[in-house]
Amino acid sequence: MWQTSGGWGRIDRDNAVDAMLRYADAGLTTFDMADIYGPAEDLYGIFINRVRRERPPEYLEKVRGLTKWVPPPVKMTSGYVRENIDVSRKRMDVPSLDMLQFHWWDYSNPGYLDALKNLTDLKEEGKIKTVALTNFDTERLQIILENGIPVVSNQVQHSIVDMRPQQKMAELCQLTGVKLI
Repeated sequence: MWQTSGGWGRIDRDNAVDAMLRYADAGLTTFDMADIYGPAEDLYGIFINRVRRERPPEYLEKVRGLTKWVPPPVKMTSGYVRENIDVSRKRMDVPSLDMLQFHWWDYSNPGYLDALKNLTDLKEEGKIKTVALTNFDTERLQIILENGIPVVSNQVQHSIVDMRPQQKMAELCQLTGVKLI
């Protein structure tokens, strides 16, 4: 849902949610978004409420909302992390995030480890079902795993132009069971 972040024209909320319902009805029931993708989480919240009202209860079990958290590299206290995750939960109108993919911009600041430890605590509390990464490099993924932080996947850039993940990242993921998206 990165297209909702701006730069592609005005987003008509009702048309966007109608499109999400059509996608879900066609079997495309997983939505990938981020806190920084403009109204993406809010649109998901409207969408999930329509699903609750307009579809049978078992339909809801098929729908998944994967969001990313892209915080500034500040001190990652428990309260700060919790507050930000609560914002996403409220925007998406869910008691628990299906998957939280964490991204960190500044590797010179090791606060990503504190953030991930706090996210793991929120997972244990049931506020997040799955903790994952997005755009982490191999060195930092290794450090995260060495610190005993259980992440399930790392979503990275990969194309015919950028094949870096096929080098060390693919090998580390295969050895550790972390899925490479």
